[in-house]
Amino acid sequence: MAGREWDETQGKEQRMKESGKHNKKNIKKPVLFTVIILAVLVCNHVFGWSARVGGRDTLEFLGRMAQEHMAAAVFAYTAVTVIGCVVLTLPGVTFAFLAGLLFGPVLGTLCCTVAATLGAMAAFLAGRFFLKDSIKPVVMKNKYLKKWLFDESGKNELFVLMITRLVPLFPYNLQNFAYGVTDIPFGTYSIYSFVFMLPGTAMYTVGTAGLADRENRVLYFSITAVLAAVVIGLGMFFKKRYVLRETEERLEEDEREIQDKRQR
Repeated sequence: MAGREWDETQGKEQRMKESGKHNKKNIKKPVLFTVIILAVLVCNHVFGWSARVGGRDTLEFLGRMAQEHMAAAVFAYTAVTVIGCVVLTLPGVTFAFLAGLLFGPVLGTLCCTVAATLGAMAAFLAGRFFLKDSIKPVVMKNKYLKKWLFDESGKNELFVLMITRLVPLFPYNLQNFAYGVTDIPFGTYSIYSFVFMLPGTAMYTVGTAGLADRENRVLYFSITAVLAAVVIGLGMFFKKRYVLRETEERLEEDEREIQDKRQR
C-alpha cells in the first residue's frame, strides 16, 4: 500500500511539473508577440512608417516604376501592401486605392487581392505560432465560440470566415491573427480568404480606377455601384439572417439558464 501511494504521489508531482513547464511555454509566445507589437508601434510612431508607406511618395515611386517596369512595380506593391497590412496594420482600403491608381481595374483588383491574401496568410501563421497554444484553451471554454470556431466538420469555420470578410464585425487586421487560433487548415483559410475578399477589393479598386480614367469613368462607376450593392446586400443578409439571429438565440438561452437557476 505504501509503495502504491508513493508511486501515485510521484506521478502527481511529475504531472504538475510537466503542466508547469507547458504553461510557461504557452506564456512565453504571447509575451514575445506583445513585445514585438509594442516595438513596432513605438518605431512607427518615432519614424513615421505608416505615413511613408501610405503617403504620396510611395504612390509616386510606384507610379514611376510601373511606367518603366510593370513586373517590378507589381512586386514592390505586393511587398508594400503585405508590410503595411501586417506590420503597420494600415487599412486594406489604402492599398486598394493604390492598386486602382497604379494598375487599373482588372490588374489592380488581382494585385490587391493577392497581396492582401498574402498579408492575411502571414498574420494567420503569426497568430497560430504565437497565440494558439495560450488563447485556444480560453476560447474553448465559451460554448458559443467553441461552436463556431472549433466545429469538427469545419463548416462553421468557413461560414464565419465568409461573414467576417463581408460584414465588418471586428477589424480586418485582427481577424487574420484571430483565425490562427482556430483549427481551420492554412490552405483552406488562404483560398477562401482570397475568394471572399475579391468582391470588396474589386469594389474599391474599380471605383478608384474610375477616378483616374475619364474616358471609362461612367463604366467603372457603374461596375462599382453594382459591386457595392452586392457586397452590402450580402453583408446585410448574413448579418440579419445569422449574426443577429445567433445573438437573439444566445440571449434567450442565457435567460432560460438564469430562470432555471432561480427556480432551483
